[in-house]
Amino acid sequence: MTARHGRPDSSPDPEATPGTRLVSQVLQWYAANARDLPWRAPGIDGWSVLVSEVMLQQTPVVRVLPVYQAWMTRWPTPDALAADSPGEAVLAWGRLGYPRRALRLHQAAVAITERHDGVVPADYDALKALPGIGDYTAAAVASFAYGRRHVVLDTNVRRVLARTVDGRELPGTSITAAERAMATALLPADPATAARWAVASMELGALVCTARSPRCELCPVVADCAWHAAGRPADDGPPRKAQTYAGTDRQVRGRLLAVLRDAFPDAVPADVLATCWDQAEQRERALNGLVADGLIEAAGDEMFRLPGVTP
Repeated sequence: MTARHGRPDSSPDPEATPGTRLVSQVLQWYAANARDLPWRAPGIDGWSVLVSEVMLQQTPVVRVLPVYQAWMTRWPTPDALAADSPGEAVLAWGRLGYPRRALRLHQAAVAITERHDGVVPADYDALKALPGIGDYTAAAVASFAYGRRHVVLDTNVRRVLARTVDGRELPGTSITAAERAMATALLPADPATAARWAVASMELGALVCTARSPRCELCPVVADCAWHAAGRPADDGPPRKAQTYAGTDRQVRGRLLAVLRDAFPDAVPADVLATCWDQAEQRERALNGLVADGLIEAAGDEMFRLPGVTP
């Protein structure tokens, strides 16, 4: 789809409420500016959407795309992944970060295969009952894959609503009842339109109403944005700490996993893993954490490997 930036050509209906104008204008903007992404292709199935949603958690699209495409080529259905070991899933996850997501996808694939005959369910409650699937992911899969009517609140959507409706720069750290009620009030009655509104508002947050450098000059709803009308006031809450990586347990875990991925399916001696990080206490803590999370497993005396490998 060829992108065209700027506001919709049609003028807003002066009799429309602010909420209906917001939805209508964002939908018009999305029709002209949506990115062409494989998990949005016509007729896409629930498994494709589920994989994309799990991969996209805290990870930008540009990093997800090659891993997603390789994953779907290898495991086009839940039962295909379920038939492989969880270690293969961790290996294929590569360096996307937060590798427990790979295990959650594997566990979900096993559950889908056993409980739903290998088909990702369309029902929100059935989706949420899958291992590792929370409210957002269940609502997103039901909406994007099956056109169901659900409130879908990711970080991008919450930021768009906080600014346009509440006049705040950023939403709170957790979803409140008031925030969910506001999102529910804006949700179009028609399920297909509601699903499209969910992905459209998400796209607006990702491309225009960004966290650090919002491009208000390109926003289709800037005329109705409460935050812009107030002069774009800064968030009056405590300063948000930027996520760090260097020197953290996350970095140590990443290095340990990198060695085990390179050796897969063989096990690696603990003394080899010891060369990954000089600080023994932190290294042991990271190693024990990986075992506790099921990302690696002991394979004999002082040996470790990715999980699920048949000796």
